[in-house]
Amino acid sequence: MVHHNIQIGLENILRDTAPEEVPGVQNGDVGRTSNVTYGIDDTPPWYLCIFMALQHYLTMIGAIVAIPFILCPALCMLDTDPDRSNIISTMIFVTGLITWLQATFGCRLPIVQGGTISFLVPTLAILGLPVWKCPSEDALVAMPEEDRRIVWMTRMCELSGAIAVSALFQLFLGYFGVIGSLLRYVTPLTIAPTVALVGLTLFDHAASAASQQWGIAAGTFILLTIFSQCLDKVNIPTLSYKRGSGFSISWFPLFKLFPVLITITIMWAICGILTATDVFPEGHPARTDLKVNIIEDAPWFRIPYPGQWGVPTVSVAGVLGMLAGVLACTVESISYYPTTARMCAAPPPPLHAINRGLGTEGLGTVLAGLWGSGNGTNTFGENVGAIGVTKVGSRRVVQYAAGLMVLQGVVGKLGAVFIIIPQPIVGGLFCVMFGMISAFGLSALQYVDLNSSRNLYIIGFSLFFPLVLTRWMSVHSGVIDTGVEALDAVLQVLLSTSILVGGVVGCLLDNLVPGTDEERGLAAWSQQMSLEATTVTTEGDTYDFPIGMSLIRRWKWTYYLPFMPTYEPGKFTALFKRKKES
Repeated sequence: MVHHNIQIGLENILRDTAPEEVPGVQNGDVGRTSNVTYGIDDTPPWYLCIFMALQHYLTMIGAIVAIPFILCPALCMLDTDPDRSNIISTMIFVTGLITWLQATFGCRLPIVQGGTISFLVPTLAILGLPVWKCPSEDALVAMPEEDRRIVWMTRMCELSGAIAVSALFQLFLGYFGVIGSLLRYVTPLTIAPTVALVGLTLFDHAASAASQQWGIAAGTFILLTIFSQCLDKVNIPTLSYKRGSGFSISWFPLFKLFPVLITITIMWAICGILTATDVFPEGHPARTDLKVNIIEDAPWFRIPYPGQWGVPTVSVAGVLGMLAGVLACTVESISYYPTTARMCAAPPPPLHAINRGLGTEGLGTVLAGLWGSGNGTNTFGENVGAIGVTKVGSRRVVQYAAGLMVLQGVVGKLGAVFIIIPQPIVGGLFCVMFGMISAFGLSALQYVDLNSSRNLYIIGFSLFFPLVLTRWMSVHSGVIDTGVEALDAVLQVLLSTSILVGGVVGCLLDNLVPGTDEERGLAAWSQQMSLEATTVTTEGDTYDFPIGMSLIRRWKWTYYLPFMPTYEPGKFTALFKRKKES
Protein backbone atom coordinates (compact mmCIF):
# COMPACT_ATOMS: atom_id res chain seq x y z
CA MET A 1 0.00 0.00 0.00
CA VAL A 2 -0.63 -0.70 -1.87
CA HIS A 3 -0.90 2.34 -0.17
CA HIS A 4 -1.83 2.75 1.05
CA ASN A 5 0.45 5.37 0.67
CA ILE A 6 3.04 8.71 -0.78
CA GLN A 7 6.65 7.87 -1.49
CA ILE A 8 8.77 11.04 -1.56
CA GLY A 9 12.36 9.88 -1.62
CA LEU A 10 11.51 6.57 0.04
CA GLU A 11 13.62 4.46 -2.29
CA ASN A 12 16.68 6.62 -1.58
CA ILE A 13 16.03 6.46 2.16
CA LEU A 14 15.78 2.68 2.15
CA ARG A 15 18.92 2.32 0.07
CA ASP A 16 20.97 4.79 2.07
CA THR A 17 19.97 3.39 5.46
CA ALA A 18 20.11 -0.37 4.85
CA PRO A 19 21.40 -2.19 7.94
CA GLU A 20 25.08 -3.07 7.86
CA GLU A 21 26.30 -6.64 7.80
CA VAL A 22 26.61 -8.06 11.29
CA PRO A 23 29.49 -10.47 11.91
CA GLY A 24 28.28 -13.97 12.66
CA VAL A 25 24.73 -13.36 11.40
CA GLN A 26 23.68 -15.97 8.86
CA ASN A 27 20.64 -17.60 7.27
CA GLY A 28 18.57 -14.46 7.35
CA ASP A 29 18.89 -13.88 11.11
CA VAL A 30 19.17 -10.25 12.04
CA GLY A 31 20.68 -8.90 15.21
CA ARG A 32 21.13 -5.40 16.60
CA THR A 33 23.18 -3.35 14.16
CA SER A 34 25.57 -0.59 15.10
CA ASN A 35 23.61 2.07 13.19
CA VAL A 36 20.33 1.54 15.06
CA THR A 37 19.90 3.90 18.00
CA TYR A 38 16.85 2.14 19.43
CA GLY A 39 15.85 -1.35 18.31
CA ILE A 40 12.33 -2.66 18.03
CA ASP A 41 12.12 -3.94 21.63
CA ASP A 42 13.99 -1.01 23.21
CA THR A 43 12.18 1.54 25.37
CA PRO A 44 13.62 5.07 25.17
CA PRO A 45 13.00 7.53 28.04
CA TRP A 46 9.45 8.86 28.04
CA TYR A 47 10.44 12.42 27.19
CA LEU A 48 12.41 11.24 24.14
CA CYS A 49 9.49 9.02 23.16
CA ILE A 50 7.26 12.09 22.99
CA PHE A 51 9.56 14.01 20.64
CA MET A 52 10.30 10.98 18.46
CA ALA A 53 6.57 10.19 18.36
CA LEU A 54 5.92 13.76 17.21
CA GLN A 55 8.23 13.09 14.25
CA HIS A 56 6.10 10.12 13.21
CA TYR A 57 2.94 12.19 13.62
CA LEU A 58 4.27 15.04 11.49
CA THR A 59 5.48 12.58 8.86
CA MET A 60 2.04 11.04 8.32
CA ILE A 61 -0.18 14.09 8.73
CA GLY A 62 0.56 15.46 5.24
CA ALA A 63 -0.74 12.30 3.58
CA ILE A 64 -3.80 12.09 5.82
CA VAL A 65 -5.05 15.62 5.16
CA ALA A 66 -4.67 15.20 1.39
CA ILE A 67 -7.48 12.64 1.26
CA PRO A 68 -10.45 14.85 2.32
CA PHE A 69 -9.58 17.42 -0.36
CA ILE A 70 -10.74 14.82 -2.93
CA LEU A 71 -13.24 12.92 -0.81
CA CYS A 72 -15.33 15.84 0.46
CA PRO A 73 -16.24 17.35 -2.95
CA ALA A 74 -17.21 13.85 -4.15
CA LEU A 75 -19.53 13.63 -1.12
CA CYS A 76 -21.23 16.87 -2.30
CA MET A 77 -19.81 18.95 0.58
CA LEU A 78 -19.22 22.67 0.15
CA ASP A 79 -15.69 24.05 0.60
CA THR A 80 -16.81 25.96 3.69
CA ASP A 81 -18.60 23.06 5.37
CA PRO A 82 -17.31 22.80 8.98
CA ASP A 83 -17.94 19.03 8.97
CA ARG A 84 -14.86 18.69 6.77
CA SER A 85 -12.71 19.20 9.86
CA ASN A 86 -14.72 16.53 11.70
CA ILE A 87 -13.95 14.04 8.92
CA ILE A 88 -10.23 14.83 9.19
CA SER A 89 -10.38 14.47 12.98
CA THR A 90 -12.11 11.11 12.56
CA MET A 91 -9.41 9.92 10.14
CA ILE A 92 -6.61 10.90 12.51
CA PHE A 93 -8.42 9.39 15.52
CA VAL A 94 -8.91 6.05 13.72
CA THR A 95 -5.30 6.16 12.51
CA GLY A 96 -4.08 6.40 16.09
CA LEU A 97 -6.38 3.63 17.28
CA ILE A 98 -5.40 1.16 14.55
CA THR A 99 -1.70 2.04 14.75
CA TRP A 100 -1.72 1.15 18.45
CA LEU A 101 -3.51 -2.15 17.79
CA GLN A 102 -1.11 -3.06 14.98
CA ALA A 103 2.07 -2.24 16.92
CA THR A 104 0.86 -3.90 20.13
CA PHE A 105 -1.11 -6.98 19.04
CA GLY A 106 -0.86 -7.10 15.23
CA CYS A 107 2.39 -7.68 13.36
CA ARG A 108 4.10 -5.83 16.26
CA LEU A 109 6.33 -3.89 13.89
CA PRO A 110 6.67 -0.10 14.46
CA ILE A 111 4.48 0.84 11.50
CA VAL A 112 1.82 3.53 11.22
CA GLN A 113 -1.58 2.54 9.81
CA GLY A 114 -3.71 5.24 8.27
CA GLY A 115 -5.88 6.48 5.43
CA THR A 116 -4.81 5.68 1.91
CA ILE A 117 -5.36 7.15 -1.54
CA SER A 118 -5.86 3.59 -2.84
CA PHE A 119 -9.43 3.73 -1.55
CA LEU A 120 -10.17 6.99 -3.38
CA VAL A 121 -10.22 5.35 -6.82
CA PRO A 122 -13.11 2.96 -6.06
CA THR A 123 -14.75 5.68 -3.94
CA LEU A 124 -14.94 8.01 -6.94
CA ALA A 125 -16.24 5.15 -9.09
CA ILE A 126 -19.04 4.42 -6.59
CA LEU A 127 -19.99 8.06 -6.18
CA GLY A 128 -19.95 8.40 -9.97
CA LEU A 129 -23.03 6.19 -10.25
CA PRO A 130 -26.11 8.11 -11.45
CA VAL A 131 -27.85 7.59 -8.10
CA TRP A 132 -25.04 9.44 -6.27
CA LYS A 133 -24.52 12.33 -8.68
CA CYS A 134 -24.19 15.61 -6.76
CA PRO A 135 -26.66 18.46 -7.16
CA SER A 136 -25.24 21.62 -8.68
CA GLU A 137 -23.27 23.92 -6.39
CA ASP A 138 -25.97 26.57 -6.64
CA ALA A 139 -28.59 24.02 -5.56
CA LEU A 140 -26.44 22.98 -2.61
CA VAL A 141 -25.93 26.58 -1.50
CA ALA A 142 -29.68 27.18 -1.68
CA MET A 143 -30.48 24.19 0.51
CA PRO A 144 -31.03 24.53 4.26
CA GLU A 145 -28.00 23.36 6.25
CA GLU A 146 -29.79 20.27 7.54
CA ASP A 147 -30.69 19.17 4.01
CA ARG A 148 -27.07 19.63 2.88
CA ARG A 149 -25.92 17.40 5.74
CA ILE A 150 -28.39 14.72 4.70
CA VAL A 151 -27.01 14.82 1.13
CA TRP A 152 -23.40 14.10 2.07
CA MET A 153 -24.16 11.89 5.09
CA THR A 154 -26.22 9.54 2.90
CA ARG A 155 -23.20 9.12 0.63
CA MET A 156 -20.86 8.68 3.59
CA CYS A 157 -23.09 5.88 4.95
CA GLU A 158 -22.85 4.12 1.59
CA LEU A 159 -19.06 4.38 1.63
CA SER A 160 -18.86 3.30 5.27
CA GLY A 161 -20.80 0.12 4.65
CA ALA A 162 -18.84 -0.72 1.49
CA ILE A 163 -15.49 -0.18 3.23
CA ALA A 164 -16.38 -2.16 6.34
CA VAL A 165 -17.81 -5.19 4.50
CA SER A 166 -15.10 -5.36 1.82
CA ALA A 167 -12.39 -5.24 4.51
CA LEU A 168 -13.73 -8.49 5.97
CA PHE A 169 -12.00 -10.16 3.01
CA GLN A 170 -8.60 -8.86 4.15
CA LEU A 171 -9.40 -9.78 7.75
CA PHE A 172 -10.19 -13.34 6.64
CA LEU A 173 -7.16 -13.44 4.33
CA GLY A 174 -4.85 -12.58 7.20
CA TYR A 175 -6.20 -14.33 10.28
CA PHE A 176 -6.92 -17.57 8.41
CA GLY A 177 -3.48 -17.66 6.76
CA VAL A 178 -4.70 -17.64 3.16
CA ILE A 179 -1.94 -15.23 2.15
CA GLY A 180 0.66 -18.00 1.71
CA SER A 181 -1.35 -19.71 -1.03
CA LEU A 182 -2.17 -16.46 -2.83
CA LEU A 183 1.29 -14.89 -2.96
CA ARG A 184 2.38 -16.94 -5.97
CA TYR A 185 -0.22 -15.10 -8.06
CA VAL A 186 0.72 -11.63 -6.77
CA THR A 187 3.67 -10.95 -9.06
CA PRO A 188 5.52 -7.73 -9.95
CA LEU A 189 3.47 -7.55 -13.16
CA THR A 190 0.34 -7.56 -10.99
CA ILE A 191 1.63 -4.98 -8.52
CA ALA A 192 2.93 -2.49 -11.11
CA PRO A 193 -0.39 -1.64 -12.81
CA THR A 194 -2.41 -1.93 -9.59
CA VAL A 195 -0.38 0.65 -7.67
CA ALA A 196 0.65 2.85 -10.62
CA LEU A 197 -2.96 3.36 -11.68
CA VAL A 198 -3.81 4.75 -8.23
CA GLY A 199 -1.82 7.87 -9.09
CA LEU A 200 -2.52 8.00 -12.82
CA THR A 201 -6.29 7.86 -12.36
CA LEU A 202 -6.35 10.89 -10.06
CA PHE A 203 -4.65 13.38 -12.40
CA ASP A 204 -7.93 15.22 -13.01
CA HIS A 205 -8.11 16.19 -9.34
CA ALA A 206 -4.53 17.46 -9.35
CA ALA A 207 -5.25 19.53 -12.46
CA SER A 208 -8.47 20.93 -11.00
CA ALA A 209 -6.81 22.10 -7.78
CA ALA A 210 -3.55 23.37 -9.31
CA SER A 211 -5.25 25.30 -12.11
CA GLN A 212 -6.95 27.62 -9.61
CA GLN A 213 -3.62 29.48 -9.32
CA TRP A 214 -0.76 27.96 -11.30
CA GLY A 215 1.85 30.27 -9.79
CA ILE A 216 1.21 29.02 -6.25
CA ALA A 217 0.91 25.41 -7.46
CA ALA A 218 4.20 25.67 -9.37
CA GLY A 219 5.93 27.23 -6.37
CA THR A 220 4.68 24.33 -4.26
CA PHE A 221 6.02 21.51 -6.40
CA ILE A 222 9.28 23.41 -7.13
CA LEU A 223 9.98 23.84 -3.41
CA LEU A 224 8.97 20.27 -2.73
CA THR A 225 11.38 19.08 -5.41
CA ILE A 226 14.23 21.18 -3.99
CA PHE A 227 13.69 20.04 -0.39
CA SER A 228 13.10 16.34 -1.06
CA GLN A 229 15.53 15.77 -3.93
CA CYS A 230 18.25 18.46 -3.78
CA LEU A 231 18.56 19.17 -0.04
CA ASP A 232 17.86 15.67 1.24
CA LYS A 233 21.52 15.24 2.26
CA VAL A 234 21.65 18.61 4.06
CA ASN A 235 21.36 18.31 7.85
CA ILE A 236 20.41 21.10 10.25
CA PRO A 237 22.27 21.61 13.57
CA THR A 238 19.93 21.05 16.52
CA LEU A 239 20.37 21.03 20.26
CA SER A 240 19.94 17.56 21.77
CA TYR A 241 20.18 16.08 25.25
CA LYS A 242 21.59 12.70 26.20
CA ARG A 243 21.61 11.29 29.72
CA GLY A 244 25.14 11.17 31.09
CA SER A 245 26.66 13.56 28.57
CA GLY A 246 24.22 16.48 28.78
CA PHE A 247 23.42 18.83 25.92
CA SER A 248 25.14 18.58 22.57
CA ILE A 249 24.77 19.65 18.96
CA SER A 250 23.40 17.00 16.61
CA TRP A 251 22.65 17.15 12.91
CA PHE A 252 19.02 16.61 11.99
CA PRO A 253 17.88 15.61 8.43
CA LEU A 254 15.08 18.18 8.37
CA PHE A 255 14.60 18.41 4.61
CA LYS A 256 14.64 14.66 4.05
CA LEU A 257 12.15 13.98 6.84
CA PHE A 258 9.68 16.88 6.48
CA PRO A 259 9.78 18.22 2.89
CA VAL A 260 5.98 18.32 2.61
CA LEU A 261 5.39 20.22 5.84
CA ILE A 262 8.16 22.75 5.15
CA THR A 263 6.75 23.36 1.68
CA ILE A 264 3.21 23.84 2.97
CA THR A 265 4.41 26.26 5.65
CA ILE A 266 6.38 28.44 3.21
CA MET A 267 3.71 28.54 0.51
CA TRP A 268 0.96 29.14 3.07
CA ALA A 269 2.94 32.11 4.41
CA ILE A 270 3.33 33.46 0.86
CA CYS A 271 -0.41 33.14 0.29
CA GLY A 272 -0.95 34.95 3.60
CA ILE A 273 1.24 37.85 2.50
CA LEU A 274 -0.51 38.07 -0.90
CA THR A 275 -3.87 37.98 0.90
CA ALA A 276 -2.94 40.75 3.35
CA THR A 277 -1.71 42.97 0.51
CA ASP A 278 -4.84 42.22 -1.57
CA VAL A 279 -2.83 40.86 -4.48
CA PHE A 280 -5.38 38.05 -4.43
CA PRO A 281 -8.84 39.65 -4.74
CA GLU A 282 -11.74 38.81 -2.46
CA GLY A 283 -12.95 35.24 -3.00
CA HIS A 284 -9.75 34.09 -4.75
CA PRO A 285 -9.12 30.36 -4.07
CA ALA A 286 -5.54 31.08 -2.96
CA ARG A 287 -6.58 33.50 -0.17
CA THR A 288 -5.88 32.28 3.35
CA ASP A 289 -9.05 33.82 4.81
CA LEU A 290 -11.43 32.06 2.43
CA LYS A 291 -12.41 29.24 4.80
CA VAL A 292 -11.40 30.66 8.16
CA ASN A 293 -14.96 30.18 9.42
CA ILE A 294 -14.29 26.45 9.54
CA ILE A 295 -11.93 26.95 12.50
CA GLU A 296 -14.44 29.21 14.22
CA ASP A 297 -17.27 26.68 13.79
CA ALA A 298 -15.24 23.60 14.73
CA PRO A 299 -15.68 22.40 18.34
CA TRP A 300 -12.74 22.39 20.71
CA PHE A 301 -13.37 18.83 21.77
CA ARG A 302 -15.29 16.16 19.90
CA ILE A 303 -14.93 12.39 20.32
CA PRO A 304 -15.59 10.50 17.05
CA TYR A 305 -17.77 7.42 17.46
CA PRO A 306 -19.05 4.57 15.27
CA GLY A 307 -22.08 5.51 13.19
CA GLN A 308 -21.65 9.24 13.83
CA TRP A 309 -22.95 10.05 10.32
CA GLY A 310 -25.72 7.46 10.42
CA VAL A 311 -26.11 3.70 10.07
CA PRO A 312 -23.80 2.35 7.29
CA THR A 313 -25.62 1.00 4.25
CA VAL A 314 -24.43 -1.88 2.11
CA SER A 315 -24.76 -2.48 -1.63
CA VAL A 316 -23.20 -5.18 -3.79
CA ALA A 317 -21.74 -2.60 -6.19
CA GLY A 318 -20.13 -0.64 -3.35
CA VAL A 319 -18.60 -3.69 -1.65
CA LEU A 320 -17.15 -5.15 -4.85
CA GLY A 321 -15.78 -1.76 -5.85
CA MET A 322 -14.08 -1.19 -2.50
CA LEU A 323 -12.60 -4.68 -2.71
CA ALA A 324 -10.20 -3.26 -5.31
CA GLY A 325 -8.80 -0.85 -2.73
CA VAL A 326 -8.52 -3.64 -0.15
CA LEU A 327 -6.53 -5.83 -2.54
CA ALA A 328 -4.22 -2.97 -3.48
CA CYS A 329 -3.51 -2.20 0.19
CA THR A 330 -2.88 -5.88 0.97
CA VAL A 331 -0.26 -6.17 -1.74
CA GLU A 332 1.49 -2.97 -0.65
CA SER A 333 1.58 -3.80 3.06
CA ILE A 334 3.13 -7.22 2.40
CA SER A 335 6.16 -5.55 0.85
CA TYR A 336 6.62 -3.21 3.84
CA TYR A 337 6.78 -5.82 6.60
CA PRO A 338 10.21 -7.37 5.83
CA THR A 339 11.59 -3.94 4.91
CA THR A 340 10.57 -2.46 8.26
CA ALA A 341 12.02 -5.44 10.16
CA ARG A 342 15.39 -5.00 8.46
CA MET A 343 15.45 -1.29 9.26
CA CYS A 344 14.70 -2.00 12.93
CA ALA A 345 17.42 -4.69 13.16
CA ALA A 346 14.66 -7.17 13.98
CA PRO A 347 14.38 -10.80 12.82
CA PRO A 348 12.46 -11.30 9.55
CA PRO A 349 8.73 -11.40 10.36
CA PRO A 350 7.54 -15.03 10.50
CA LEU A 351 4.40 -16.11 8.70
CA HIS A 352 2.20 -15.78 11.77
CA ALA A 353 3.23 -12.10 12.15
CA ILE A 354 2.49 -11.44 8.46
CA ASN A 355 -0.92 -13.13 8.79
CA ARG A 356 -1.75 -11.24 11.98
CA GLY A 357 -0.60 -7.92 10.50
CA LEU A 358 -2.84 -8.27 7.45
CA GLY A 359 -5.75 -9.45 9.59
CA THR A 360 -5.32 -6.48 11.93
CA GLU A 361 -5.12 -4.11 8.97
CA GLY A 362 -8.41 -5.56 7.72
CA LEU A 363 -9.89 -5.10 11.20
CA GLY A 364 -8.66 -1.51 11.14
CA THR A 365 -10.37 -0.86 7.82
CA VAL A 366 -13.60 -2.34 9.19
CA LEU A 367 -13.37 0.04 12.16
CA ALA A 368 -12.50 2.97 9.88
CA GLY A 369 -15.65 2.25 7.89
CA LEU A 370 -17.84 1.95 10.97
CA TRP A 371 -16.37 5.17 12.42
CA GLY A 372 -17.24 7.00 9.20
CA SER A 373 -13.79 8.15 8.09
CA GLY A 374 -14.73 7.61 4.43
CA ASN A 375 -11.48 5.70 3.90
CA GLY A 376 -9.62 2.55 4.92
CA THR A 377 -6.21 1.90 6.49
CA ASN A 378 -2.84 0.92 5.08
CA THR A 379 0.84 0.97 6.06
CA PHE A 380 2.40 4.43 5.66
CA GLY A 381 5.55 4.27 3.54
CA GLU A 382 6.61 7.71 4.77
CA ASN A 383 6.91 6.41 8.32
CA VAL A 384 8.87 3.37 7.19
CA GLY A 385 11.29 5.83 5.59
CA ALA A 386 11.37 7.88 8.81
CA ILE A 387 12.68 4.84 10.69
CA GLY A 388 15.58 4.57 8.27
CA VAL A 389 16.42 8.26 8.64
CA THR A 390 16.16 8.56 12.42
CA LYS A 391 17.59 5.09 13.23
CA VAL A 392 14.78 4.80 15.78
CA GLY A 393 12.86 1.55 15.33
CA SER A 394 11.37 1.31 18.81
CA ARG A 395 7.85 -0.07 18.97
CA ARG A 396 7.20 2.10 22.02
CA VAL A 397 7.78 5.30 20.02
CA VAL A 398 5.04 4.38 17.52
CA GLN A 399 2.71 3.55 20.41
CA TYR A 400 3.32 7.06 21.76
CA ALA A 401 2.67 8.45 18.27
CA ALA A 402 -0.64 6.58 18.21
CA GLY A 403 -1.56 8.30 21.47
CA LEU A 404 -0.80 11.70 19.94
CA MET A 405 -3.02 10.91 16.96
CA VAL A 406 -5.93 9.89 19.16
CA LEU A 407 -5.52 13.11 21.16
CA GLN A 408 -5.38 15.25 18.02
CA GLY A 409 -8.47 13.51 16.66
CA VAL A 410 -10.39 14.58 19.75
CA VAL A 411 -9.34 18.26 19.57
CA GLY A 412 -11.57 19.47 16.74
CA LYS A 413 -9.93 22.83 16.01
CA LEU A 414 -6.60 21.18 15.22
CA GLY A 415 -8.26 19.16 12.48
CA ALA A 416 -9.90 22.32 11.14
CA VAL A 417 -6.50 24.01 10.64
CA PHE A 418 -5.60 21.62 7.82
CA ILE A 419 -8.85 22.25 5.94
CA ILE A 420 -8.08 25.93 5.33
CA ILE A 421 -4.89 25.21 3.35
CA PRO A 422 -5.36 27.13 0.05
CA GLN A 423 -6.45 24.84 -2.76
CA PRO A 424 -3.61 25.71 -5.23
CA ILE A 425 -1.07 24.53 -2.63
CA VAL A 426 -2.93 21.25 -2.40
CA GLY A 427 -2.92 21.01 -6.20
CA GLY A 428 0.86 21.46 -6.29
CA LEU A 429 1.27 18.72 -3.71
CA PHE A 430 -1.00 16.42 -5.71
CA CYS A 431 1.17 16.84 -8.81
CA VAL A 432 4.11 15.36 -6.90
CA MET A 433 2.29 12.92 -4.63
CA PHE A 434 0.22 11.19 -7.29
CA GLY A 435 3.26 11.01 -9.56
CA MET A 436 5.32 9.37 -6.83
CA ILE A 437 2.59 6.82 -6.16
CA SER A 438 2.64 5.87 -9.84
CA ALA A 439 6.43 5.67 -9.78
CA PHE A 440 6.36 3.47 -6.68
CA GLY A 441 4.09 1.02 -8.49
CA LEU A 442 6.36 1.01 -11.54
CA SER A 443 9.39 0.35 -9.32
CA ALA A 444 8.15 -3.24 -8.96
CA LEU A 445 9.28 -3.72 -12.56
CA GLN A 446 12.91 -3.75 -11.41
CA TYR A 447 12.48 -7.47 -10.71
CA VAL A 448 11.29 -8.44 -14.22
CA ASP A 449 13.15 -8.68 -17.51
CA LEU A 450 12.34 -5.45 -19.32
CA ASN A 451 14.02 -6.74 -22.48
CA SER A 452 11.27 -9.33 -22.80
CA SER A 453 8.61 -8.51 -25.41
CA ARG A 454 6.19 -10.62 -23.34
CA ASN A 455 6.65 -8.41 -20.30
CA LEU A 456 6.49 -5.18 -22.28
CA TYR A 457 3.20 -6.29 -23.84
CA ILE A 458 1.69 -7.07 -20.41
CA ILE A 459 2.95 -3.81 -18.87
CA GLY A 460 1.69 -1.65 -21.71
CA PHE A 461 -1.73 -3.25 -22.03
CA SER A 462 -2.43 -3.50 -18.28
CA LEU A 463 -1.62 0.20 -17.85
CA PHE A 464 -3.24 1.66 -20.96
CA PHE A 465 -6.43 -0.38 -21.33
CA PRO A 466 -7.80 0.40 -17.83
CA LEU A 467 -7.42 4.14 -18.49
CA VAL A 468 -9.30 3.79 -21.80
CA LEU A 469 -12.06 1.64 -20.35
CA THR A 470 -12.66 3.62 -17.15
CA ARG A 471 -12.66 6.97 -18.96
CA TRP A 472 -15.18 5.64 -21.48
CA MET A 473 -17.33 4.21 -18.67
CA SER A 474 -17.40 7.57 -16.86
CA VAL A 475 -18.63 9.32 -20.01
CA HIS A 476 -21.20 6.62 -20.86
CA SER A 477 -22.50 5.91 -17.36
CA GLY A 478 -25.78 4.36 -18.53
CA VAL A 479 -24.38 2.16 -21.28
CA ILE A 480 -24.72 -1.08 -19.27
CA ASP A 481 -28.30 -2.33 -19.35
CA THR A 482 -28.74 -5.99 -18.43
CA GLY A 483 -32.29 -5.53 -17.21
CA VAL A 484 -31.20 -6.02 -13.60
CA GLU A 485 -30.52 -2.68 -11.93
CA ALA A 486 -28.28 -4.12 -9.17
CA LEU A 487 -26.13 -5.98 -11.71
CA ASP A 488 -25.84 -2.83 -13.83
CA ALA A 489 -24.53 -0.90 -10.82
CA VAL A 490 -22.02 -3.64 -9.94
CA LEU A 491 -20.61 -3.79 -13.48
CA GLN A 492 -20.51 0.01 -13.70
CA VAL A 493 -18.40 0.29 -10.53
CA LEU A 494 -16.09 -2.63 -11.35
CA LEU A 495 -15.39 -1.45 -14.90
CA SER A 496 -14.92 2.15 -13.69
CA THR A 497 -12.27 1.19 -11.08
CA SER A 498 -8.96 1.38 -12.88
CA ILE A 499 -6.86 -0.31 -10.20
CA LEU A 500 -9.14 -3.35 -10.26
CA VAL A 501 -9.17 -3.60 -14.06
CA GLY A 502 -5.39 -3.10 -14.26
CA GLY A 503 -4.63 -5.56 -11.47
CA VAL A 504 -6.88 -8.26 -12.94
CA VAL A 505 -5.53 -7.79 -16.47
CA GLY A 506 -1.91 -7.85 -15.27
CA CYS A 507 -2.47 -10.89 -13.04
CA LEU A 508 -4.29 -12.90 -15.71
CA LEU A 509 -1.81 -12.14 -18.46
CA ASP A 510 1.24 -12.82 -16.28
CA ASN A 511 -0.13 -16.15 -15.07
CA LEU A 512 -1.55 -17.30 -18.42
CA VAL A 513 0.99 -16.11 -21.01
CA PRO A 514 3.99 -18.50 -21.03
CA GLY A 515 7.18 -17.15 -19.49
CA THR A 516 10.12 -18.34 -17.40
CA ASP A 517 10.44 -17.58 -13.69
CA GLU A 518 13.53 -15.47 -14.38
CA GLU A 519 11.70 -13.55 -17.11
CA ARG A 520 8.75 -12.86 -14.80
CA GLY A 521 11.06 -11.89 -11.93
CA LEU A 522 9.61 -14.46 -9.53
CA ALA A 523 12.93 -15.56 -8.06
CA ALA A 524 14.06 -12.03 -7.20
CA TRP A 525 10.58 -11.11 -5.97
CA SER A 526 10.27 -14.08 -3.59
CA GLN A 527 13.70 -13.29 -2.18
CA GLN A 528 12.65 -9.67 -1.57
CA MET A 529 9.49 -10.75 0.27
CA SER A 530 11.31 -13.22 2.55
CA LEU A 531 8.02 -14.68 3.78
CA GLU A 532 9.42 -17.96 5.04
CA ALA A 533 7.07 -19.84 7.31
CA THR A 534 9.47 -19.85 10.23
CA THR A 535 8.29 -19.91 13.81
CA VAL A 536 10.17 -18.80 16.89
CA THR A 537 8.47 -19.66 20.15
CA THR A 538 11.15 -18.77 22.66
CA GLU A 539 10.38 -16.53 25.58
CA GLY A 540 10.58 -12.84 24.79
CA ASP A 541 10.44 -13.20 21.02
CA THR A 542 10.00 -9.92 19.10
CA TYR A 543 6.70 -11.03 17.55
CA ASP A 544 5.13 -12.52 20.69
CA PHE A 545 2.07 -10.94 22.26
CA PRO A 546 2.94 -8.54 25.11
CA ILE A 547 0.79 -10.54 27.55
CA GLY A 548 -0.44 -14.11 28.00
CA MET A 549 2.34 -15.96 26.14
CA SER A 550 2.94 -18.52 28.91
CA LEU A 551 -0.74 -19.48 28.77
CA ILE A 552 -0.80 -19.56 24.95
CA ARG A 553 2.19 -21.92 24.87
CA ARG A 554 0.39 -24.34 27.17
CA TRP A 555 -2.62 -24.48 24.86
CA LYS A 556 -1.64 -26.94 22.10
CA TRP A 557 -4.55 -25.92 19.87
CA THR A 558 -2.94 -22.51 19.34
CA TYR A 559 -0.21 -24.25 17.30
CA TYR A 560 -2.77 -24.72 14.52
CA LEU A 561 -3.94 -21.08 14.33
CA PRO A 562 -2.14 -19.13 11.54
CA PHE A 563 -2.12 -15.86 13.53
CA MET A 564 -0.75 -17.20 16.82
CA PRO A 565 2.94 -16.80 17.78
CA THR A 566 3.00 -20.55 18.45
CA TYR A 567 1.81 -21.37 14.91
CA GLU A 568 3.63 -24.25 13.20
CA PRO A 569 2.69 -24.31 9.51
CA GLY A 570 3.23 -28.03 8.99
CA LYS A 571 1.32 -29.14 12.06
CA PHE A 572 -2.19 -28.88 10.61
CA THR A 573 -1.10 -30.67 7.40
CA ALA A 574 0.48 -33.47 9.43
CA LEU A 575 -2.64 -33.80 11.59
CA PHE A 576 -4.88 -33.99 8.52
CA LYS A 577 -2.57 -36.58 6.94
CA ARG A 578 -2.58 -38.76 10.07
CA LYS A 579 -6.38 -38.66 10.26
CA LYS A 580 -6.64 -39.58 6.58
CA GLU A 581 -4.28 -42.53 7.00
CA SER A 582 -6.14 -43.78 10.07
